Amino acid sequence: MAVIKPFKGVRPPKSMVEEVASRPYDVLNSEEAREEAKGNEKSLYHIIKPEIDFPVGTDEHDPAVYDKAVENFKMFQEKGWLVQDDKENYYVYAQTMNGKTQYGLVVGAYVPDYMNGVIKKHELTRRDKEEDRMKHVRVNNANIEPVFFAYPDNAELDTIVAKYTSRTPEYDFIAPGDGFGHTFWVIDEKEDIDRITALFADMPALYIADGHHRSAAAALVGAEKASQNPNHKGDEEYNYFMAVCFPASQLTIIDYNRVVKDLNGLTAEQFLKALDKDFIVEEKGETIYKPSSLHNFSLYLAGKWYSLTAKPGTYDDNDPIGVLDVTISSNLILDEILGIKDLRSDKRIDFVGGIRGLEELKRRVDSGEMAMALALYPVSMKQLMDIADTGNIMPPKTTWFEPKLRSGLVIHKLE
Repeated sequence: MAVIKPFKGVRPPKSMVEEVASRPYDVLNSEEAREEAKGNEKSLYHIIKPEIDFPVGTDEHDPAVYDKAVENFKMFQEKGWLVQDDKENYYVYAQTMNGKTQYGLVVGAYVPDYMNGVIKKHELTRRDKEEDRMKHVRVNNANIEPVFFAYPDNAELDTIVAKYTSRTPEYDFIAPGDGFGHTFWVIDEKEDIDRITALFADMPALYIADGHHRSAAAALVGAEKASQNPNHKGDEEYNYFMAVCFPASQLTIIDYNRVVKDLNGLTAEQFLKALDKDFIVEEKGETIYKPSSLHNFSLYLAGKWYSLTAKPGTYDDNDPIGVLDVTISSNLILDEILGIKDLRSDKRIDFVGGIRGLEELKRRVDSGEMAMALALYPVSMKQLMDIADTGNIMPPKTTWFEPKLRSGLVIHKLE
């Protein structure tokens, strides 16, 4: 059963939230962060991407960069740009994209739940990326950025959330750049706090939607602190890490597409002929074609769009991994025809989040940078949860969640 707790959030004053809040550390590079933070000393990038306070080209993993994060986090609190709540609360964080709003509960998730599989994963993590975020959590003794969870829908939780979202929000703004709405309320009534805790305790599992590396790093640091404390009791703050938990039905996974640099020595005609073995290939002309259903793909090649429909027998609807379009395309197109064996390491392939649109695929092929593009029908939340429940791992670059959580609305200290 899922263990959660409220916590004393460290947050910007209402008047400063738009200056402090930022995109997550991993969706932009150092130069983009430097540009976004230009002229804004209150930007959270000074804590989550502190290399921007050093000369261009400084290694973001330099020990001095981590030290700068600690210095800046302390300074933000001293200057009143971040202020800790005086009591433990839960929080509601709503995101609005294209007229659709999803409502998340900000909670302290339990480290042992990550270790014992109550918090379920669907992706592999890389140790180097884990270690970077572990250092960031360790030095700041805080979860500066949240992770993104899904939970099975619960009508009573919906009612509690609706009670607070009917009130005037603590924060309410449109983020620059993406144009998405971000709204935030404090759940501070003890009866509601206790009921939320009890309702989560009845849930068999929580699911990591986005932020596998941050989840791993936060949980590993918590476990590390437990092992180093001779008086460890299990109720210390480091036993919890910050997560925003959304009802599964409210979340949207968008497509995560592929572009490939060459056709493995084949001409366009030979490549299309090779596809005939496992796919029904239909030319669609110069108008952008979007996949229409599961097992239907969109191919852009030599200035034309094609519909590819996997033939019966090329996939297994009873296998939670085999049914995925990312598996079908990886096995039958990328591996068998193009010779791309490892999506994580092969330099001939790149990945494009669907938020950029299929126009971006066309642009990268038309520019000559890439030889072909493949668009996939998005994975469903049910597929993701089925995979996590059966202990399976999705292939790399399968899911893309949007909108991303804004960082800096609330921070969780580990003591």
